[in-house]
Amino acid sequence: MSSVLIFNAKILTVDAQNTVFEGGWVSFSDGRVTGTGPAATLPAGPFDETISLPGHLVMPGLINAHTHSAMVLFRGRSEGQSLLTMDGWYNSIREPELSLIGSDIGPAVALSCAEMVLSGTTTFCDQYFFAEEIAAAASQSGVRAVIAYGIVQLGNEARGADELSKAAAFIEQQRSADGRIIPWFGPHAPYVDNSEDLLRAEVAMAVKYGVGMHLHMAAGPEDNEHTMAQYGLTATQALSRDGFFRGRVHAAHCLDLSDDDIAIFAAAPAASVAYCATAGLRSGRAGACPAVKLKQSGVVVALGTDNVAANNSYDMIAEMRVAGLVASHREGVAQPISSVELIRMATIEGARALGLDHEIGSLEIGKAADIIAIDMTGPGYSETPDVETVLVYSGSGRDVAHVWVAGENLVRDRVLQRQNYATIRSSYSATYAEFWARVERARKVA
Repeated sequence: MSSVLIFNAKILTVDAQNTVFEGGWVSFSDGRVTGTGPAATLPAGPFDETISLPGHLVMPGLINAHTHSAMVLFRGRSEGQSLLTMDGWYNSIREPELSLIGSDIGPAVALSCAEMVLSGTTTFCDQYFFAEEIAAAASQSGVRAVIAYGIVQLGNEARGADELSKAAAFIEQQRSADGRIIPWFGPHAPYVDNSEDLLRAEVAMAVKYGVGMHLHMAAGPEDNEHTMAQYGLTATQALSRDGFFRGRVHAAHCLDLSDDDIAIFAAAPAASVAYCATAGLRSGRAGACPAVKLKQSGVVVALGTDNVAANNSYDMIAEMRVAGLVASHREGVAQPISSVELIRMATIEGARALGLDHEIGSLEIGKAADIIAIDMTGPGYSETPDVETVLVYSGSGRDVAHVWVAGENLVRDRVLQRQNYATIRSSYSATYAEFWARVERARKVA
């Protein structure tokens, strides 16, 4: 792989000191960062490629810590439904999901990956069915992905056992494969659609393989209603009692966490939260993720878009903005999470949540060259002493001009390099039409 020098740009390293280099440079070779610095220390080379980017902000790739990439098929299909309640999810999503087939997944995930990388996301955390097809499409796109094999039992004990077996096979297959895909387990939601026995089996399996578990937690009222009625405990407390927090746990949404629940997360060796502010707002739920209190308690909080039926967008710059606004509204305090910290939540904290902070999330020597360059010469940007605030509250993923993953240039001048966007979109459009026609036929039979 070639050696590259990016220079004459504003470099946002997101290192421990949040170092910013005006007119700075970053170099990488063989997929790894080899240096960063100010203009005065610009290395002479030689480099296979030198790229001058005046007016650009160069920073680590963004990390979408919770989504369901195949669900782009449901974009615009759940208006007026709260996807963070059992009824809303089941009626607008689960019923048509029963018509999904394996060949639907690749074109859908390809489009999602294209939208993500074109807006600056270089790593995403996914949880859904058809994990093998998701992994194949994500791998073809070139992005990094933590893919949790989604398990929904819904009272069917045999189905739960079968899905657990398939999840284990998925873990084994992906761990032996080369590439940028990391396999996890994905119990959809505790107690609501995974039984207690199945949850215990999932914990044992995750510990056996040394992988994480990605699930929805405290997202809707049903989570706690079930366990409070049966045990007098919240879902988080019941899971803790059953040893769920022994390994790596990455929980999405977490709107209804009590102080005792937060203490459980804080005491766990590797528990994190994916704060999905836009999806929470659109759900109509009165609560909001207590991101400020979680962070003050030492819990790792990352940012996610959730699926694009709940959000409609993969723009992680927009997600940073909404996360900041929701936190301000919830706490009744102006910017309780600073713009600097919101950027860290979308980069290094996302990496930490996924157990990848040794590899990605900041521009530091030896880390993977997952890098984005944002064009800040257009409308909405102007001279400022605070580039982080301008990016979060004025920026857009549509301003991302260049993207590298492991040193591979996936986006150049806003154009996909490994794949053709028009081809991806055409394939997706045909799949979309076929899928929804199949759903309508199934509804007529029912």
